[in-house]
Amino acid sequence: MLLKAFFCSCLVGFSFVSVAMADSVATVGKNNITVDDFQKKYNEVKQQAINPPDPKIFLEDLIRYEVGVQEAEKQKLMDDPLVKEEIKKVIYKALVEKAIGKAVENIKVNEKEMRQYYRNNPEVRTSHILVEIKPGANKSQMAEAEKRAKEIYEEVRSSKRPFEELVKLYSDDTLSKTTGGDIGYQSRVTLVPTYYDAAIKMKVGQIQGLVRTRYGYHIIKLTGRRAYQQANKRQIRAAVFDQKRKELFDKYFEGLKRKYTIKKNMNALNKIK
Repeated sequence: MLLKAFFCSCLVGFSFVSVAMADSVATVGKNNITVDDFQKKYNEVKQQAINPPDPKIFLEDLIRYEVGVQEAEKQKLMDDPLVKEEIKKVIYKALVEKAIGKAVENIKVNEKEMRQYYRNNPEVRTSHILVEIKPGANKSQMAEAEKRAKEIYEEVRSSKRPFEELVKLYSDDTLSKTTGGDIGYQSRVTLVPTYYDAAIKMKVGQIQGLVRTRYGYHIIKLTGRRAYQQANKRQIRAAVFDQKRKELFDKYFEGLKRKYTIKKNMNALNKIK
C-alpha cells in the first residue's frame, strides 16, 4: 500500500511538472520563460529588426538574460552604487513617460506655429574670425586670447582689406579659414546660443565682435538671412515640437516640485567652476 501511494504521488508530481513545462519554453533556475512571455518578446523583436533571429537563437538570448539577472541578484549587484544610479535613471524616465508620454505623442505642429517660430529664429549665414581658447586654458592664456581678439577686431574695423583676407590671416578655425570664414546657413538648433543670438540681431553686411563662446572669441560678419520659403521646414517643425514638449515637461515638474521642500545653496554653487 505504501509503495502504491508513493507511486501515485510521483505520477501527480510528474503530471504537474509536465503541465508547467508545456506552458513554458524553458526553465532557468527559479524562473520559467512562459510561452506567452516568449511570444510577446519575440513579436517585439520581429517588429523592430530587419532580420529577426530564429526562435531557437532568440530563446538562447532570453536564457542568457535570465541567467545574467539571477547571477547579478546572487552577487547583490542591486546594492552597487553605480547600479543604483542606473536604476534611478530608468525609473525617472519611466515616470516622465507615464506622466506626459501620451501628451507628447499628441503634440501637433501647424504651419502658423512654424512661421511664428521662424520670425524669431531665422536661418542666418555668417563668416567669422575665431581666436581660440583651448580647453583647460589658465587665466593668463585667456587674457592673452582676449587681448589678441581685441587687436584683431580693431584691425577689422579700420582695415580696407576684405573680411575674407583677414580671416585667412588671423582665424584659428581651420575648417572655415579656407572659405573666408563662411560657415553657411545655420539655425538656432545648429549654432552655439551666444553666437546665434548675436548674429540674428545684425544686419546683412554688418561685422560685430567680440562674441565669446566656449570655443573662444568670434568676430562675426552676417552675410545672409534666409526667407521662410527657403528654410529647412523639417528642422523648424522639429524645433516647434521640442518647444511644445519642453512646455509640457516644465509644467509637469513645476507642479510636482510643490510637493517637496527644496533648498538651494547658491554660495556653494557659485564656487563651482
